[in-house]
Amino acid sequence: MVPVTEPHWIIHLPTTLRRVDEAAALAMALRHSLGHVLAIDFGETTLSEEDRQLVRTRVWCDHRLPDGARCALPADHPGGSCTARP
Repeated sequence: MVPVTEPHWIIHLPTTLRRVDEAAALAMALRHSLGHVLAIDFGETTLSEEDRQLVRTRVWCDHRLPDGARCALPADHPGGSCTARP
C-alpha cells in the first residue's frame, strides 16, 4: 500500500437501504467485486444514517497488519485474530 502524502477524496455513496445489516452486506459485495481496484481502501469503509452522517459504524476492523494491509475481518471480530483475508 502506498502511503498517502497528499489530500485524497472520499466517495459517499447513498443507498435506498433501510437497515444497517443490508448496507453492510452491500459494502461487502462491493469489496468482493471491486477488491482488485487499488484506489479503493475498503478497510476504511463506514456506514451512517442519512441524517446522522457524523455517527459512523465501521464495517471492517481497521487494524494495520505488518505488511501495511488492513485486517479484512468484521469490525467486531474476536481480538488477536486479524488477517488479510476474510
